[in-house]
Amino acid sequence: MIDDSLRPLLIGVSARIYYPEGPVLDLGGVWTKTLHYLEQSVAHWVMHGGAMAVMIPAVDSDSVVTREDLNLGHYAQALDGLVLQGGNDVAPQSYGEQPLDPRWRGDAVRDRYEMELVQAFVDAGKPVFGICRGLQLLNVQFGGTLWQDIPTQRPDAQDHRDGSKYERHFHGIELVPGTHLAQLYPGVTGGVTNSIHHQGIKDLAPGFTVEAVCPQDGMVEAFRREGPGFVAGVQWHPEFHRSLAHDGFDDTPMLNDFLAAARAARRR
Repeated sequence: MIDDSLRPLLIGVSARIYYPEGPVLDLGGVWTKTLHYLEQSVAHWVMHGGAMAVMIPAVDSDSVVTREDLNLGHYAQALDGLVLQGGNDVAPQSYGEQPLDPRWRGDAVRDRYEMELVQAFVDAGKPVFGICRGLQLLNVQFGGTLWQDIPTQRPDAQDHRDGSKYERHFHGIELVPGTHLAQLYPGVTGGVTNSIHHQGIKDLAPGFTVEAVCPQDGMVEAFRREGPGFVAGVQWHPEFHRSLAHDGFDDTPMLNDFLAAARAARRR
């Protein structure tokens, strides 16, 4: 029998969802189906820490499998931690608003799925880490709200997204002194990260501490839930930094901290 301490960590990753909505290119085949997928760069980021990445499928009203058949709590018991991928906007209805523009209607189906998933992992005492949309989803789940579109609602803000550059669009961040994140980077006050979002945190969820901000406009770039357990997130995409040639923020200590929490949860 294999020693449990020697078994690689199994990190669940929430599914990104592709819907075959129009108007789209008539690609046919699999593109006419709803797809749940794991972005390769996210899997490689998790694997870089020595863990294995396992995508957790979503279930909706059109699925062959029902919610009764798929107990997300079973995934939370079997896996050691959860990473929330980036992707579609969080639906404004999920935080008590209506879309200001049809383009910002978000993905309410994914919201419900990920919220159930987060709750299952929190209840199981397993760590949860959110990337970009993941940070925003966590903020909404625990009682916060979002700017639906930063350029529209915060016209004085830093440019947080450039569609022509995608992950090669960068800006600076500042670590908040005394926070857990700052303690992972002794002597470091900030850095440069990618920025690929047009939504952002408006009202911070109760019980959360801001750990990094954009110095130009004060937008939240990283946070952590206070108290026991591990619930944290960042607004940037750490999975892209390793493949880019720039002197930006080193996400390795952050990844190692999350995986250390997963190991501790496994020992418990």
